[in-house]
Amino acid sequence: MDHYDSQQTNDYMQPEEDWDRDLLLDPAWEKQQRKTFTAWCNSHLRKAGTQIENIEEDFRDGLKLMLLLEVISGERLAKPERGKMRVHKISNVNKALDFIASKGVKLVSIGAEEIVDGNVKMTLGMIWTIILRFAIQDISVEETSAKEGLLLWCQRKTAPYKNVNIQNFHISWKDGLGFCALIHRHRPELIDYGKLRKDDPLTNLNTAFDVAEKYLDIPKMLDAEDIVGTARPDEKAIMTYVSSFYHAFSGAQKAETAANRICKVLAVNQENERLMEDYEKLASDLLEWIRRTIPWLENRVPENTMHAMQQKLEDFRDYRRLHKPPKVQEKCQLEINFNTLQTKLRLSNRPAFMPSEGRMVSDINNAWGCLEQAEKGYEEWLLNEIRRLERLDHLAEKFRQKASIHEAWTDGKEAMLRHKDYETATLSEIKALLKKHEAFESDLAAHQDRVEQIAAIAQELNELDYYDSPSVNARCQRICDQWDNLGALTQKRREALERTEKLLETIDQLYLEYAKRAAPFNNWMEGAMEDLQDTFIVHTIEEIQGLTTAHEQFKATLPDADKERLAILGIHNEVSKIVQTYHVNMAGTNPYTTITPQEINGKWDHVRQLVPRRDQALMEEHARQQHNERLRKQFAAQANVIGPWIQTKMEEIGRISIEMHGTLEDQLSHLRQYEKSIVNYKPKIDQLEGDHQLIQEALIFDNKHTNYTMEHIRVGWEQLLTTIARTINEVENQILTRDAKGISQEQMNEFRASFNHFDRDHSGTLGPEEFKACLISLGYDIGNDPQKKTGMMDTDDFRACLISMGYNMGEAEFARIMGIVDPNRLGVVTFQAFIDFMSRETADTDTADQVMASFKILAGDKNYITVDELRRELPPDQAEYCIARMAPYTGPDAVPGALDYMSFSTALYGESDL
Repeated sequence: MDHYDSQQTNDYMQPEEDWDRDLLLDPAWEKQQRKTFTAWCNSHLRKAGTQIENIEEDFRDGLKLMLLLEVISGERLAKPERGKMRVHKISNVNKALDFIASKGVKLVSIGAEEIVDGNVKMTLGMIWTIILRFAIQDISVEETSAKEGLLLWCQRKTAPYKNVNIQNFHISWKDGLGFCALIHRHRPELIDYGKLRKDDPLTNLNTAFDVAEKYLDIPKMLDAEDIVGTARPDEKAIMTYVSSFYHAFSGAQKAETAANRICKVLAVNQENERLMEDYEKLASDLLEWIRRTIPWLENRVPENTMHAMQQKLEDFRDYRRLHKPPKVQEKCQLEINFNTLQTKLRLSNRPAFMPSEGRMVSDINNAWGCLEQAEKGYEEWLLNEIRRLERLDHLAEKFRQKASIHEAWTDGKEAMLRHKDYETATLSEIKALLKKHEAFESDLAAHQDRVEQIAAIAQELNELDYYDSPSVNARCQRICDQWDNLGALTQKRREALERTEKLLETIDQLYLEYAKRAAPFNNWMEGAMEDLQDTFIVHTIEEIQGLTTAHEQFKATLPDADKERLAILGIHNEVSKIVQTYHVNMAGTNPYTTITPQEINGKWDHVRQLVPRRDQALMEEHARQQHNERLRKQFAAQANVIGPWIQTKMEEIGRISIEMHGTLEDQLSHLRQYEKSIVNYKPKIDQLEGDHQLIQEALIFDNKHTNYTMEHIRVGWEQLLTTIARTINEVENQILTRDAKGISQEQMNEFRASFNHFDRDHSGTLGPEEFKACLISLGYDIGNDPQKKTGMMDTDDFRACLISMGYNMGEAEFARIMGIVDPNRLGVVTFQAFIDFMSRETADTDTADQVMASFKILAGDKNYITVDELRRELPPDQAEYCIARMAPYTGPDAVPGALDYMSFSTALYGESDL
């Protein structure tokens, strides 16, 4: 433990972090880890006289986990909690996890709750962490980490063996030769290695595992079939198994350590000589490359074209990106190698290294400085030459680009300015053309700057003696001439547009006046035509009289409407006179409306034709409404008699069910006679249905002469029939309950009297508060709390009621009894449910305690029962039923195969889950 430091902590903790990132294990790996980790734990727990069977279950209470840590660490942990509650288990597991953390282990994503809940992934991760800390961490070979040290130890031990190549802790061990080689290297008398074959992995693995278990006290942690049958065995399982071999053979390493020391000294000397040779060669090559490169960078002969200069720049970029970076790395590596070599020589008590003449680090740095100075001047020269050529090319391209943009903009502009589209345009179109022309004038002014820029660029190219100046000058002159012509055409078009605008404004005012008066008049006529042709639906004489009055008022407005029509037509005629007088070329109709004088005259004629048709339709509807009124009165006369009769019969049935005259059989006979008299009333209902059919055929939807509709009568009749049938059924059920439960007629009468007394709304049901008062009236002491007039019995009141009846219950028992009296949670108790509850309280029925006592007799007074006892004492079907549903017994006196008949008996009566 003296050489244990923080670096090793990080090394051996790394696999644990890998575990946290890879929680989804391959099923085959999980199976291997279960076996391996279980066997490893048992190899230590057996020292304390115990073991585990199921790794995620047996550590849930934390007791065996704390015991395992005490065995492998040799230290005492805090006193464990012996309770069986979840909080005790979490406390024990936390004590174990705190002890692991105190050993420098960082637990990642592993909490006590997951271990107590039996989370297999977290439990395996925790055991792996323990194995790393107490079985693998301290393994160190030549200052390596735990995992690397164990792998290096395996490689060295198996190096002389044929067909063994250990590179990892998974597939390198599948053929079993690695395990056999480790055993043979230390105990050759235990295995005949020459007889093993690489193509028989099962035999190899079983041989190694059996020999290790028998002679080396290494428990069998994996099955050979699990390793061979998996494409990649689990690394953690293999590491755990191999670490057991390491600890078994660790004593044989002392001699090897001495040999390693000699090899280490020789290896240091050989490595130093290699570094010296590498330095000399690398320094020589680097200086030669610098000598060849500097003349190329000092060449300052310029090229005549931009392309050639850009190629030189590209060659320089290739040098900076491709050729120089490796040399920078070589120079850096050269200095690193030199410093590393000097450090190693100093640490191993060797004299310092002195390079050959001219190859010192300072010589290389001086040469490198000359290279970078030449490089810097070369790059500046290239950029200056490129800037000079780029300026000329940029100006020429800028001239061509601006000239092309300007020529594209002016294309078609002269034809547009010469177009006389305003001669056939309307006023709105003329105004739009003027706006468009103003926008064009603004655009024209904005392009003045571009024309001036084109001329300025052309002048600069001439001053710089650009080779293509003649063509530039000719193009510039064409652009200037065209620009002057566009200005003249623009002014001419503006004058023509303004003249046309003034002429059309006068006509537009008349058009606007026509549209303002024609639109509302046209809407009035369309509304009148729609109203005159609109179909009407009325249900009373008053409604048809209202429609007739409105129609007469409409006819009184027709003379004024005809005067407005003639005024609108006069405005249109005035427009026609102006067009003929000034020879205006009208391009279209009135822009403010689509209504023509022809349409106005046509609609007016149509209105005049529809008025007499409306008169005739109103007269016919008045006669139909008189007939419908007679049908309403006929239906109301019968409905006002039948409705009260049904209500009276409903009340009489309610009184019959409450009064309880005579025995239940007498009540049943009286109710059946009453049912017959009700059925005989059916013909009157049928007659009313006939009158209702006539009303429906006449499409009559309301009747002010009665409050009863046919649907009310039907519902009342159906409720009457249902009520008498339900009342008869209740009496029949009371007779069945009385006979089945042995309740006397006096008791039944008492129950009915009490129930009826508290059924104040005569609904046939009791609310929770009414049910509570009813129980008190029957002798149950519910409590002295004043009744709360809420229509409900809360849980405390009902619990007090049940306690007063002899129940001693918790929350579960109280919920069970509430489910009995109100299974559908409707908030009411029917009389039948009330009778069933009262009869259940007095009847002799089996209980959970009685069944539990019977099982105890069969079990010979034990707290558990075995499978053999069940099959011996019970018929086969019942015995197998119990075996399939009884939970294992976990008491302190449990034996293998013991079953818990107590929880089973409780579950039969709904007091717990099976």
